[in-house]
Amino acid sequence: MRSHNVTLSSPLLSVIEDVVKSEGVSRERLSSAVLELSRLFTKERSALIGPYLESPAFAAAYLNYFLPVNLSKIQVLLDEMPVHQADEPFWVLDIGSGPGTGALAVLDWWHRRGSLSGLSVVAVDRSMTALHQAESLWSKYCRTADLTGSSLQTSKVDVARTGCVKEVEPRAPFNLIILANCLNEIHADATDLIAMRSRLVMELLALLAPQGTIMVVEPALRETSRALHQVRDRLLQEKRCTVYSPCLHENNCPALINPYDWCHEERAWEPPVSIQEIDGEVGFIKDALKFSYLLFRKDGKTIVDRRPDVYRVVSELRELKGEKRAWLCNETGRPEIGRQDRLASPQNAAFDEWHRGAIVQIEKIIHKERRGKGTRWSQQIYCLRVPWLFMNTRESLFYTSKLIQNVDHGATGPSTGRESVVLPLSIARPHENSISIHFVSVSSDHRSGGNSKSRIPHHACCAELEHSRIR
Repeated sequence: MRSHNVTLSSPLLSVIEDVVKSEGVSRERLSSAVLELSRLFTKERSALIGPYLESPAFAAAYLNYFLPVNLSKIQVLLDEMPVHQADEPFWVLDIGSGPGTGALAVLDWWHRRGSLSGLSVVAVDRSMTALHQAESLWSKYCRTADLTGSSLQTSKVDVARTGCVKEVEPRAPFNLIILANCLNEIHADATDLIAMRSRLVMELLALLAPQGTIMVVEPALRETSRALHQVRDRLLQEKRCTVYSPCLHENNCPALINPYDWCHEERAWEPPVSIQEIDGEVGFIKDALKFSYLLFRKDGKTIVDRRPDVYRVVSELRELKGEKRAWLCNETGRPEIGRQDRLASPQNAAFDEWHRGAIVQIEKIIHKERRGKGTRWSQQIYCLRVPWLFMNTRESLFYTSKLIQNVDHGATGPSTGRESVVLPLSIARPHENSISIHFVSVSSDHRSGGNSKSRIPHHACCAELEHSRIR
């Protein structure tokens, strides 16, 4: 899991502490409410009926514990978005804002990047209590940070109601539209909830500036994440937008092939003392930011150029007997790769720095097919240097690449008879400093542990890294 430099600013922590104190909830009741909300957010989501922030105890628990966490997730993604010039106006729509989670995240981020004016946020929610909390947090932050050029407008809107978007249409266009932990709570009882949620996002696209971004953040649970994957597929089928991040392709989400798969993000962080204290009381460990997300755009801009040799790491680096493995995803599918421990070296040490969310590039492959047991087959890929791209906010680190030898092996596919090709002796053995990478195709039988006699194709890759540095 990659560490991230997300930290809550001193003004932000001070403001949250003041607002929580004003709720007048005892410490014991606060911890109990955190436990109860956590249960509702994870195991009993169907019980999330009505504006739960109307309860003073729930409100205090949310502000003290969940608000800093959710706010930090949004700030991670704000840093991942394309750069917005600090001297240009920035209009934001926070849908289902609650106590202004998205609004406050943007305000703090805007201030910390040195912008003193030009920020305008419209926060909408069905709960006036939540909107009053958003106004209180906003005004307290502006006073604490001595900000005078930013504005917040609130509006009571039920985003689950048909036609709700028209109520904020006069204030469009927006440079950023945020739906943070909101989409999963609307249309939960609809016959086709994916269609209803997709329609809402499509209506919001009409309010988006030509070079704006729609940010959707959801809990990292399998149910909520898979629903978000389905919304993604529905929107891309309509060709009304493209995905800037995290996806590196516009095909249907391969995680939906197997009903037990889903994608989510995980970033390590250092929680504030207030959260650490509650964790100690209730037995939680909030040492990571876990969430699923999508950044949609209308201008076709993407976080990196789309190429079949560029992959997103969608799992942690798993340590197995004699090797390490990770799952990747791009337009070619969702393969699993690994490096054998016996082939580890200083030259390929960067493989050990892989983490969920990293973007890596592998290019110039050479194939060799051979017959294995049953219908099992493999491809061996030998490259002198493989470039890897690691993302740290907007900073990218590329490595130069050079192919040892370009060899045409003819057709590819499972071997049904003798080996159809022979790898030249000049590159028949892996380089002594190479990585051994196994590409494993995904199928529902394989992922569910089925005992089908038809084996899954396995692929092997050997490559050397010129550098192992990562930022």
